[in-house]
Amino acid sequence: MKFAVLVFPGSNCDIDMLKAVEDVVRQPVDYVWHTATDLSDYDAILVPGGFSYGDYLRCGAIARFAPVMAEVRKAAEKGKFILGVCNGFQILTEAGLLPGALIRNNSLKFRCHPVDLRVENAGTAFTNDYEKGEVVRIPIAHGEGNFYCDDETLARLKANNQIVFRYAGENPNGSVDNIAGICNEAGNVVGMMPHPERAVSDLLGSADGARMFKSALQAFVSQAASAR
Repeated sequence: MKFAVLVFPGSNCDIDMLKAVEDVVRQPVDYVWHTATDLSDYDAILVPGGFSYGDYLRCGAIARFAPVMAEVRKAAEKGKFILGVCNGFQILTEAGLLPGALIRNNSLKFRCHPVDLRVENAGTAFTNDYEKGEVVRIPIAHGEGNFYCDDETLARLKANNQIVFRYAGENPNGSVDNIAGICNEAGNVVGMMPHPERAVSDLLGSADGARMFKSALQAFVSQAASAR
């Protein structure tokens, strides 16, 4: 299984993401610059956190026009696995690959600390190693992590089981329905504000995030076996 970690000007979690893949699942992984026009060699695409293009206009609003995003869309349509974390989540919503939007935290403050998350959907490409209802601990680091959508979209997310994570304790940003992460209807594209790549070892305070990378590998192996 081959992973791509996208890199935009202003990305700052790309190294963490690449090291998580190397340390947890030990699969091939490359940095891929935002000008890339071919992602066909990759089975999973990771869109990391940071401040792409300085977060000018809105978080992710410029990054969604980067050449590589056309390839991300193609990969999503082909069923390849895509994970957007923090700024990566913002980019995926701006690109229309996930519904809703991320707006300023209701406190208007940057929040950076561990949070408890409840796993709401254990059937996605990135959550199959968890149990539905399980509570895990993964850190956040964002100023614009307040997930917003209208009532119609929220009803659709619930009906299609697209809510992947909810904040289990304090809601740190005011997101609607305590949503911390969602997926597309197919379950191969996941976006979340907390940082699983920062929770891959007990030395970091939690290893709960490592299972997202293990899930992706398990999903890929299962998919490959079914294709035989």
